[in-house]
Amino acid sequence: MRARAGAERVTNVELFFDLVYVFAVTQISQFLVDHRTPAGALRAGLLLVMVWLVWVYTTWVTNWLDPERIAVRLLLLGLAVTSLIMSVALPAAFSARGLAVGIAYAVMQIGRSVFAVAALRGRSLRRNFERILSWCVASGALAVLGGIAGGNARAAFWLAAVAVDLLGGTVGFYTPGLGRSTTREWTIEGGHFAERCQAFMLIALGESIVAIGATLTGLARIGVAEIAAFAVALAGSIGLWWLYFDRSAGEGARIIAASDDPGRLGRSAYHFIHPIMIAGIIVSAAADEVTLEHPGAVGHAATSWMILGGAGLFLAGHAAFKAVVWRAPSWPRIGAVAALALLGLAAPHISALTLGACAAAVVVAVAAIDYVRRSGEGAGTGSTGAAQPD
Repeated sequence: MRARAGAERVTNVELFFDLVYVFAVTQISQFLVDHRTPAGALRAGLLLVMVWLVWVYTTWVTNWLDPERIAVRLLLLGLAVTSLIMSVALPAAFSARGLAVGIAYAVMQIGRSVFAVAALRGRSLRRNFERILSWCVASGALAVLGGIAGGNARAAFWLAAVAVDLLGGTVGFYTPGLGRSTTREWTIEGGHFAERCQAFMLIALGESIVAIGATLTGLARIGVAEIAAFAVALAGSIGLWWLYFDRSAGEGARIIAASDDPGRLGRSAYHFIHPIMIAGIIVSAAADEVTLEHPGAVGHAATSWMILGGAGLFLAGHAAFKAVVWRAPSWPRIGAVAALALLGLAAPHISALTLGACAAAVVVAVAAIDYVRRSGEGAGTGSTGAAQPD
């Protein structure tokens, strides 16, 4: 177990483990670019949820177990290797390499839980992981069956697998004979958990920057339109970073660290809501790549929904995050989602570059509103901060 001596730092082996997920996020973004259909988008979303669940379940475990101990370190390295195998198979997850994805998912979910049960002998937390193990056995079996099956059956089995893992957390992993867990039993160190989820946000944002740079590098011709698309893509990525990291990331970490029930906030605000924002970043990165390649394309439905959907997913997820943590609606973000929906009416008649510029302007406008409102609050209270960010 980690020694609870105040705030827990993120260890180097945890950061090394995260490196695999840079590749995983890139694979999902490219999958979306290569499958620009509603079915392709849903499948990309399903793969993201699978990747997120194996990562976030590991984050829960390393919040309790000490990664500096050799056994835990070896666990993380083994999970990193298995995650890399899963990531390599993601582009062909619904064709030739589905079994690799399904087996990797099952091995990580079941193996990690078995390790935790063994490591927590004599600890009250062990019963929690015995319940988790029973649910992971079910989800792992479904994941392997999905890998064996093909076509829509594969997607259905994998959807059932992630549903089991998501539902488990919602109902406290209720298991006959073992009962259920309460969030107050999940005695996480909130600051560490928040910092780990912030790291995944940076992974996704970093992938978007790499996608922008790599796409521009690969263009045969770089003209005014391509330079403008490059600037718009950067502005959008910076806007997404600003909205999350300017204030809410740090404030959210302080709130969960001081909470008398950090497990509840960890489950709702981070475990369930953060992948929505991450999905928005990935979709936006795919949209940036397509726009850079064809900035003058007009009326392409797939490009339009990626441009508007990426920003919309992020803003909706961020609004939900704020609503859960601060228990108040973020009207600027709700209004921005409505504005993006209205832009959908103009999408068939304007170029991808123009639509991207409009979406980026909406994101930047929300950041500007936050800044102006916060400045006004600081001037009114004589301080530079506010208890409840917008």
